[in-house]
Amino acid sequence: MSRSLKALTLAGACLLLAAGTAAADTYKLGNNQRLLCSRGLSAGKMSTVSCSSYAYLFNTKTSEFFRCRVSLTMRRDNKAIRDVQAEGSCAKRPRIFEEDSDYTFEASETEPPNTNSFFGEGGYSVWVADTDKRRVRGCLSFASGLGSDVSKCIDMTFQ
Repeated sequence: MSRSLKALTLAGACLLLAAGTAAADTYKLGNNQRLLCSRGLSAGKMSTVSCSSYAYLFNTKTSEFFRCRVSLTMRRDNKAIRDVQAEGSCAKRPRIFEEDSDYTFEASETEPPNTNSFFGEGGYSVWVADTDKRRVRGCLSFASGLGSDVSKCIDMTFQ
């Protein structure tokens, strides 16, 4: 299994290098990544291990962000590794704030399948703070089960 995790780490590093299209100080990687792994047995003593990881890449000036995913699947029998497949990509998400400023971000994601994924792949939350002003916005998004995701952002009030 350590070969699989090394390959997943390498694939993730390649994905993040490809995603960094602007200056290094403009894009920041979120600190809250998720790693999901599963195992399965097939007929003929074949076993499969699949791992995927999600991370968020944030533009600290515009508040737009990308949800990135990398996955690795390995099939093996009792004697050798038979097949290894890896893939990854980043999907652009809308801006959290309309105007440019200096933002910090954090994101979290459910781990499907679990009790939080009511209609499919689960959801994610994003917290964004404007460091030039005392302003925080929390956003939630989850699969509706009807084609499009349901997303809503709320401005926090300070009391």
